[in-house]
Amino acid sequence: MDTIVKLAKDLIAIPSTKENPQALKDVLERALQEVSEYTIERFEKNGVPSALVYSGTTRPKRFKIILNAHLDVVPGREEQYKPFEKDGKLYGRGTDDMKAAAAVEILVFKELAKRVTYPLGLQLVTDEEVGGFNAAKHQAEQGVLCDFMIAGEPTSFGVNNKAKGIVWAKVTATGKTAHGAYPWNGESAVWKLTQFLNNLQQTYPVPKHEVWQTTVNVARVTTENQTMNKVPDKAEAGLDVRYIPEDSETIIASLNKLLVLGTALDIQLKEPSQFTDEKNNFVVKLREATQQVTGTLSEVIVKHGGSDVRHYNAAGCDGVTFGPIGAGLHTDEEWVDIQSLNTYLEILKKFLMAI
Repeated sequence: MDTIVKLAKDLIAIPSTKENPQALKDVLERALQEVSEYTIERFEKNGVPSALVYSGTTRPKRFKIILNAHLDVVPGREEQYKPFEKDGKLYGRGTDDMKAAAAVEILVFKELAKRVTYPLGLQLVTDEEVGGFNAAKHQAEQGVLCDFMIAGEPTSFGVNNKAKGIVWAKVTATGKTAHGAYPWNGESAVWKLTQFLNNLQQTYPVPKHEVWQTTVNVARVTTENQTMNKVPDKAEAGLDVRYIPEDSETIIASLNKLLVLGTALDIQLKEPSQFTDEKNNFVVKLREATQQVTGTLSEVIVKHGGSDVRHYNAAGCDGVTFGPIGAGLHTDEEWVDIQSLNTYLEILKKFLMAI
C-alpha cells in the first residue's frame, strides 16, 4: 500500500497538463523509472510523448493484454498538485482520473510481466484528456495491438464496456439581408436556424435524468449581424453530439434529415464510440476476478464520456475501462479511496494470472 501511494503522490505532484509539455515528459519519465528492467519503446507525435513497456527484446506482433494508463490531467489549482491523505482518501489533481490507477497498473505490470505466459504490455500516454490522438491512437497506427485493453479510468470497480462516440458539427443558415423595418424584403438566417433547432429538440430532447441514449448539446449560436436594424443573412450553431454505439452508422444521416431549406451541416469531428460485448471472455474473467477479491460481482456499466479504448476498438481490439473507487474527477475535490487501490491491484493480478 505504501508503495502504491508513494508512486501515486509522485505522479500527482507533477502538473502534467497540455499547457505544460515539459511536465508531460517529466511524468512519463517518473513512471518509467519503475519499469527500467523491461524493454521501453518510446513514441512521439506532434511533440506528445508516450511509451510502451514489455518483457523481451522484440515487440510482440500482438499483445494478449495491454494495461493503458494516461498520465496527463486537466488543469487544477496549484494546491491540487500537493496530494494529501484524509479519512482514508487521497486528494489531488489526477487521483481519480487516473494517476492512482496508473500507479497500480505500473506496479502490477512490474510484478507480473515476466511471470505470465503471454505477451503483456504497459502503455503510458500523455494526451488522453485532449483526445488521445498523438499517443494511444498513434501507437495503434504503428502496430501496437492487443486482444484486450484495460484502461484504468475511474469506474469504482464497474466494468465499462460501452461509451458514447462524439460528433462535433456546425450548422450554417444562409438568408438575405434587409433593413430591420422591412423584414419581408429579406430572409432571416436566424429564423431558419431556429427551425432547425426546433427539429433537433424534438428528435433529441434533453433527458430529465441520466439515460443511455444519444444526446445533443447546442454549444453555441452566433450571427455576424452586429446591429439591431438589419435582417441577418448568416447564422451558425455549434453542436456537441454524444451518440451511443447503436447509432454509429446512422447519426450523420439523422442530423441531415433535420435540416431545413437554407441550412447546411458541416461535420468537424467524428470520434468512434466504445463497445465490447459483455459476454466477451476477458470481460467475464475480469468480473469474476472482481468477485473473487471483493465478494461482489462487478456491474457492467456504460459511460457518457470517451477514453483511449475507443481508438483500440476502431483498430479491431476489445477493451474496457476499469478503475478503483473515487470521485470528483476534473473538480476541486478529486479523490480516490486508498484501500481500494490495494483491492484494485489484487483484482488485476488475479485477472492477469487467470488468462
